[in-house]
Amino acid sequence: MSTKPRVTILYCTQCNWLLRSAWLAQELLTTFAFELGEVALQPGTGGVFLIHCDDVLVWDRKIDNGFPEAKVLKQRIRDCVAPDKTLGHSDAP
Repeated sequence: MSTKPRVTILYCTQCNWLLRSAWLAQELLTTFAFELGEVALQPGTGGVFLIHCDDVLVWDRKIDNGFPEAKVLKQRIRDCVAPDKTLGHSDAP
């Protein structure tokens, strides 16, 4: 039995980014209900906002210059967990 991927969202509690993190987690769990094993919210400090899929860095607020749009995040997660999955309107340019 293989384990499904785990997405971790590390967010800054000092910056009050919990709601943003929870919303993105909900979007991912809705879109990848059968592909993901878990989406975890991990509190941090210092302005961090990092999203990992297993050990792969998918988003870094400092590197990517801000927060991900749900569409972009779904595309990046899809590329990690289910490259052949269509995302419907999220795949449109």
